[in-house]
Amino acid sequence: MKILIVEDNASMRSLLSTLFKSQGHTVVGELDNGNSVLDDIHRLRPQVVCLDYHLPGKNGLALLKEISTDYPDIDVVFMTGSEDGEIEKLAADAGAAGFLRKPFGQKQIIDELQQISALRQQAMATESTAGNAAATAAVTAKQVPAASCGRKASRTAVLVDDNSSIRLLLKGILVDYGLDVVGQAANGEEAIHAAEAHQPSVLFLDVNMPILSGLEALPRIRAASPHTAVVMVTGNATRELVQQAAGLGACGYVVKPVRPAYVQNFLNKLFKR
Repeated sequence: MKILIVEDNASMRSLLSTLFKSQGHTVVGELDNGNSVLDDIHRLRPQVVCLDYHLPGKNGLALLKEISTDYPDIDVVFMTGSEDGEIEKLAADAGAAGFLRKPFGQKQIIDELQQISALRQQAMATESTAGNAAATAAVTAKQVPAASCGRKASRTAVLVDDNSSIRLLLKGILVDYGLDVVGQAANGEEAIHAAEAHQPSVLFLDVNMPILSGLEALPRIRAASPHTAVVMVTGNATRELVQQAAGLGACGYVVKPVRPAYVQNFLNKLFKR
């Protein structure tokens, strides 16, 4: 994979560059501040950005949000030495594909890259199989009641997330599982329409989205598609959020960064496999 390193510590940049090259990856650039990151991404076209949190010029979290919006096909591994537990949740909700807390070992970063590489290959295979029809699925979605969290007669799904790379990742996981992804949406309002139109057996619903959040849209989704099982997707699965979502009819939740094994285990329980 082609990797861009954004890290203000020269020793860390050198260590990461040497490690990545030893694993067969190509380091397309090394930056020591956040000022020109987006311009360099446009110029260098990396597949993965290793992004530090504390940077001169612009902090990594702000950059992560911009990368996720402008370059949704790029995977970001977010790195920080901060002990603040909220940062991991914020990074996940902003679209980070991986998270590393310093100091980390070589095996941790290698494992993160292997996971990302495997998911990219899975997503490419899914897109190849689905063809152009999959690209037109950016329609909308609808919602479900808590009583519908059991076995479903159909095997259809709708994906709702404002980050297209997360939708692509989830789609690959669900298609491999045997579900037919019949619709996608990027905000809560679109989600309601998509759920009503498709009446899916399961709908994955992001919590933090523009126009209508997942929690705001959830009751209307339930009303529009009462037999749909709604699964919340979030980087911040606090007890309060989980209880609120359950009270509104969600069947469960998936924590970002999304991991295929967890989603598959959840689906096994949902479909009584």
